[in-house]
Amino acid sequence: MTRIQIIIVRLVFVAALGVITHLATTPQQYPVVKHLSDKATHILAFYVLALLLDFSFPKTNVGISKVIGLLAYGLLIEVIQSFIPNRMPSLLDLVADGIGIASYGLSLPALKHVPLLRRRWMLHG
Repeated sequence: MTRIQIIIVRLVFVAALGVITHLATTPQQYPVVKHLSDKATHILAFYVLALLLDFSFPKTNVGISKVIGLLAYGLLIEVIQSFIPNRMPSLLDLVADGIGIASYGLSLPALKHVPLLRRRWMLHG
C-alpha cells in the first residue's frame, strides 16, 4: 500500500469510528439500524472496524494490540450507553463485537485472494 492509500484508509477508519460512536450513543433511532438485529450490527460494525484498523497499520498483522484496542472501544461504548436514556449496556454486545473482530481474523485467508485487497499483504506479510 502506498502512503496516500494508508492515509485515506486511516481517514475512513476515523470516520467509521465517528459514525459508529454517534449511532451507538444517540438516543435517536435511525430506521436503517432499527430494522437490523442489534447483535448483527455489532458484528458487522466491528468486522469493518477490524478491517479498517488492520489496513490503517499494514506493517503490523492483526495482533493483540489491535484486538484489545477495538474491544476497549466497544467497552467504552457500553459504559457511555449506561448514561444515555433509552440505551442499555450489554455484555452480549461486547461478545458480538468480539465475534466481529474474530470473523475478520478468520476471513483473512480469503481476503488475501481478493485482488483489490491483496496489496495490503504484498510487502508486509
